[in-house]
Amino acid sequence: MAAKAESWGSRVGLILAMAGNAVGLGNFLRFPVQAVQNGGGAFIIPYLVCFVVMGIPLLFIEWSTGRFGGRYGNHSTPYILDTMAKGRIWKYIGVFGIFTNIAVASYYCYIESWTMSYVYHTIKGTFVGMDQAQVAGFFDTYTTIAKSTTGIPYEAVVFYIACLLLNTYILSKGLGGIEKVAKIGMPLLILFGAVLAFKGLTLGTDGASDMFPNANAWDGLNFLWTPQFDSLWSAKVWLAAAGQIFFTLSVGMGTVHCYAAYIKSKDDIALNAVSAGFMNEFVEVVLGSSIVIPIAAGYLGLDWVLQNAGFGMAFQTMPYLFQQWGHVLAVFAGVFWFGLLFFAGITSSLAMGTPWIGFMRDEFGWKNNKGAWSFGLIALIMGLPTVIFYKEGVFDEYDYWAGTVSLVVFAFLETVLFAWIFGMKRGWEEINLGADIKVPVFFKYVILVVTPCLLGWVLLASTPDIANKVMNNDTHNKEWFADAYYAEDYGSAEFGVVDSVAPNFVKIAFENEKQVFDKTQNTVNTIKYTDYKTYAFKGEQHTVVSLGDKIHPKDKIAEGKFTNNVMYKTIGRLLLITLFIFISVVVYRAYLKRVKEGRATA
Repeated sequence: MAAKAESWGSRVGLILAMAGNAVGLGNFLRFPVQAVQNGGGAFIIPYLVCFVVMGIPLLFIEWSTGRFGGRYGNHSTPYILDTMAKGRIWKYIGVFGIFTNIAVASYYCYIESWTMSYVYHTIKGTFVGMDQAQVAGFFDTYTTIAKSTTGIPYEAVVFYIACLLLNTYILSKGLGGIEKVAKIGMPLLILFGAVLAFKGLTLGTDGASDMFPNANAWDGLNFLWTPQFDSLWSAKVWLAAAGQIFFTLSVGMGTVHCYAAYIKSKDDIALNAVSAGFMNEFVEVVLGSSIVIPIAAGYLGLDWVLQNAGFGMAFQTMPYLFQQWGHVLAVFAGVFWFGLLFFAGITSSLAMGTPWIGFMRDEFGWKNNKGAWSFGLIALIMGLPTVIFYKEGVFDEYDYWAGTVSLVVFAFLETVLFAWIFGMKRGWEEINLGADIKVPVFFKYVILVVTPCLLGWVLLASTPDIANKVMNNDTHNKEWFADAYYAEDYGSAEFGVVDSVAPNFVKIAFENEKQVFDKTQNTVNTIKYTDYKTYAFKGEQHTVVSLGDKIHPKDKIAEGKFTNNVMYKTIGRLLLITLFIFISVVVYRAYLKRVKEGRATA
């Protein structure tokens, strides 16, 4: 017998929790980097188009689908989808809505734990006196499990477990615990973001130095909001914009379905969906674009940002930049910045636990406490490899397969189900049931045609990259265990030249390209420069090249006993497959239980 279902305490709590689910680390770390790498202001155009024709429709689909399933006592995607169409397959398609959340939470909580650690180190004063290279080196040391920055053995593991325990404890308190965190966390997030954005908007040229005399925060802002129109014709830019919409709205995961399943049958979902979506967009486009890029450009210059923009900027650069404000302000800025990231992270990671807890309550009568701690245990088992083997690429494998491919596949299938199998007529009625706003009929045809076509295109366009990942075409060291190591690619360069060499070290010089901004023409230009790739070996591994040798990709550069990263990546993929099979088996057991109880036919 299923345990009694919960419900949200207030509409404000629901909207804040749903917005917290969407507002995550990607709003502040991924969005500005994607904008920089894909044409600055030009990226905003396909991004907003994708928000209208894919983001909002998917929010309507998932809110209405979740409420429809909740009407029949289902609070996670396997049986929410099962209520919408005949055929046993849909409950197993719904497995994605539990699998994705557990898999993503297992590594997402690791990033979340970084923010906890960096708040601690900011208050402790660890970053005082460090230059930029030392701050970057701190991150490298932190993610090297055998080393410690505090004296705590396996520090990264300790903070990760602490973060996972906090998430699990809050989840054990049910929707009430999540709602309380959202009501506290979201306002604090916006407050911290507003303070830092004000600094980014007013920094101007105050951060210029002898090393970076042309540093100007306004250059970063201008670049983000001045369209480079030639990039609008690039499929890569549109693909990146579509991908960012998935990340930023948390669609294609199953969390929206789960949250919406707890609202009443005739409660509005149209206005709620739009409210949560636009709150997320405000945080991302207004706050997210006003912090990292302007502050980095204000101290290091726009050219540096163009050449180094990446996810790690938040951890490898920002503590150093904050030190330029003086010791006291640096502490406040660090707490605000990493506290902001923590609240953005935890409001999202809490949402990831609810589908598993809801399913186990519905099907096996588990209480919140049992469901939450079992979720925490599975996430811990899945997540520890991403912590321990972070540098070997397990983290990136999880992010690609669970945090990218899985989202697109599930979103495409649920859209087809909603528009073409459940039926657009019934679907449109469900969207508008109890609506406080009149949804423009434009979205009816967008959901029917444009959204599934766009999702199908994203999936099709991603196929070559998926195939390359499966075949490990991103590396020339494909054997798990080998007696030789081969040179990797040099970007667009055909070869490199050995610049320096030692028995356990080789440095290869090659011609690379980087972007610089021409303020007079307001354009981004590409110039060539000499770049370097270094390899460090250990133990009995030794180099077999000489100074001045011309080295092509796949050329042997060292001999010895090697354990290549492909082994760790493959183990990560096998763990993900095992998790998907495990959840499918649990869903099948639930089906047998339903048949036995007369709630389903054999």
